[in-house]
Amino acid sequence: MATSLPPSHEPLDDQSQPQPLEKRAVVSSFIFNFKDGKPLVALFKRSDKVRTYCGHLAPISGSISSDDRDPLAAAWRELSEETGLNTSNLTHWRTGKPFTFSDPSAGREWTVHPFAFLYNANTPKESTAKEEQPSFKIDWEHTGWEWHPPSAILNEELSPTVPRLKDSFRRVWFEGDLRSERAVKILATGLERLRNDHESGSQELTTIALMIFRDFLVQTQNGMDAQWWANVRMAAWHMVKNGRESMGAATMNALVGVLAELDDILHHDENHNHSPGRNNNHSDEQKWERMLAVLDHHLASRKSRATQVKDAFTHYIRYHFLHHGEPRDKLTILTVSASSTIRDSILDAYASLDIHLLELRVLESRPLFEGASIASSLISNFKSRFADTPHKNLRVKVYTDASAAIAAAGVDLLLLGVDRLSATRGVSNKTGSLPAALCTRHVSPDAQIVVLSDLEKINGAPSVIDDDKHEDNSPLEVMTTWRSDGVKGVSVLEEGMKAAAGPGGSKQYDTSNSAATVDVENIYFEWVPLHMVDAFVSEEGVMDEGRIREKSEQLGNKVDKFFLDL
Repeated sequence: MATSLPPSHEPLDDQSQPQPLEKRAVVSSFIFNFKDGKPLVALFKRSDKVRTYCGHLAPISGSISSDDRDPLAAAWRELSEETGLNTSNLTHWRTGKPFTFSDPSAGREWTVHPFAFLYNANTPKESTAKEEQPSFKIDWEHTGWEWHPPSAILNEELSPTVPRLKDSFRRVWFEGDLRSERAVKILATGLERLRNDHESGSQELTTIALMIFRDFLVQTQNGMDAQWWANVRMAAWHMVKNGRESMGAATMNALVGVLAELDDILHHDENHNHSPGRNNNHSDEQKWERMLAVLDHHLASRKSRATQVKDAFTHYIRYHFLHHGEPRDKLTILTVSASSTIRDSILDAYASLDIHLLELRVLESRPLFEGASIASSLISNFKSRFADTPHKNLRVKVYTDASAAIAAAGVDLLLLGVDRLSATRGVSNKTGSLPAALCTRHVSPDAQIVVLSDLEKINGAPSVIDDDKHEDNSPLEVMTTWRSDGVKGVSVLEEGMKAAAGPGGSKQYDTSNSAATVDVENIYFEWVPLHMVDAFVSEEGVMDEGRIREKSEQLGNKVDKFFLDL
């Protein structure tokens, strides 16, 4: 409720000075429904029982509590409580960039975390939006709801609404800010492509992201004003946050590197370029050409960076395992990664060094079995590369994930790739990396634990990519193998999963009745602490923890420059 202000004729003493605003972090969840390809957004009328903004139209909102592991978990909880919807009829679609504003009338300083969800309705095509009545079970906080087109929110045609509704909405619906429909389509389809790519490594995803960003930029060539620059930066933010966030550190750093050069082109000597008598249109054309050249250069230079990483790994192997340049009969490497950089670095080092037998041990890496894939790829590349090379032999052993300790016995080094490198959390890599590291330390204490990564993968902005958030994936990926192998009791587990159904990521169980519930967890990535790693091999050579923290701070400053004020 709005606070009561003292009458103007009453003098204010020290005790009646304005009180500090209460800081409150909230989620703001927009539910989208696409009818015949056209978007509609659900807005809810707040009842007179809520404390703030009674009678105002709003998305589903609520405070982020200390029990919420992240804002998205709070969003799912509020959706479940206020609409009865969960992952069976909603899909998390987009995350918007948080923002803060003050409302003295409510006595609050709000930090809003916007989200967009897709309503998964199986309704007849001939039904209209007003005829369709989704299974929204609104609670006491609302008196009703309606579908509205995005334009009604963006043009502020609705009244009354909660404060800054338009600003919150724009952060998940970038379509309203972009002037080009082709740019909208490229960005929207590009985000879907990145989000659904579970095969490419972070390097490949970053290359794809840069190509999408270049295509997007080409379609915005209608002016380079302040709004255009804000749109370009926000598009980059969406590609990091709403692409494949768990593997987005490399994408973030690559895009920030591009933005830094675009910023220099856009603003360097701007007064001179727009001075009287100068052909400013021609100047803008030159800027466009230089901007596209920047992106082309970044795409082309990615290959040379990978070469530098591979060369640094070869040097590391020579220094640590080939003493005084003497030949070595056998080198045994254990890996968990399905990275092409890992594969190529191993083969390059083997080709350059006098090692007779390379024994490569690979964990199978369920549920997608990337270990089997990289083992196959290594054998194929070895056969084509070393067909005419005498005294070069490769022995590949594939182990189940559960036999990590057996696989680690007698190895010379455990070689891990990186999807994200954090100065505080460590190395984020495929699940199974931490057991492999722990087993290696226990059964082969003299072995080296080596991380192979370029510096792009350092997460310098945990405010953008949350190191505490993990990526949940479909349990069907795990259960498909059980079904195909005829594992007994799968149907019983499926029934238990139905009993546990709740808002995504935050399970809510009915404890009023006796029930057996089941969760099948399918988490792709886990953290290996920095202190467990003997060497971080990058394009700049071998780094230590101090160097990683220094790089993280530098990258964080760059990210803040381009994203903080959006």
